Amino acid sequence: MKSHTTTAKFIHWLFIVLYVYGIFKQVNQLEDLEDNQLLLLEIIFASIFLIIVILRYSYMRRFKTFLGAREPVHIVHYYFARSVHKAMYACFILLPLTGLIIAGLYSQGYTENATPDEEQTVMDLVLDIHGAVADLSYMLILLHIAAAIYSRLKGEGVWSSMVPILKEKKASTNSTIKKISEFEEQIYDKIEKIFTSKKED
Repeated sequence: MKSHTTTAKFIHWLFIVLYVYGIFKQVNQLEDLEDNQLLLLEIIFASIFLIIVILRYSYMRRFKTFLGAREPVHIVHYYFARSVHKAMYACFILLPLTGLIIAGLYSQGYTENATPDEEQTVMDLVLDIHGAVADLSYMLILLHIAAAIYSRLKGEGVWSSMVPILKEKKASTNSTIKKISEFEEQIYDKIEKIFTSKKED
């Protein structure tokens, strides 16, 4: 069974540590950036995070989305997973980018509006984008984790290609899991037929 390289696994788990650290160290109030040392640390962290995301994407794109899978993956499932991965990367790039823009604007004297009645400023817009991207990244990561656990329950082999524990030895023989998996495949078949019929029209 194929598995990710040691480098790929290291990058994957290092990035998770950085992301979790970024969540816990995030600035809650814009006024906190008045501390020049904190502002500098935020800029350094965002820059390092952005560089690692780009390096990770450049390295990981050479691997198949379902590396390690024992059985062929349905084309609809494949494209859905790829879409989720690309959306996650987009979030991981936009988060530090908008963070750097916020830091840059704040250092130039831009602040939030005092009241909701005032016209939205550039800072308000960037803060809104930053917050929306952060929320979307949480949802996508939860979806990714749920999919990984589900794949582990099915015993597809994908989990073992990246996760060092609870490795699958064979496909699941659990009747409930098999029924859910069959239902899942039926949904993929229906989606494929819809798109195929549209192309023929």
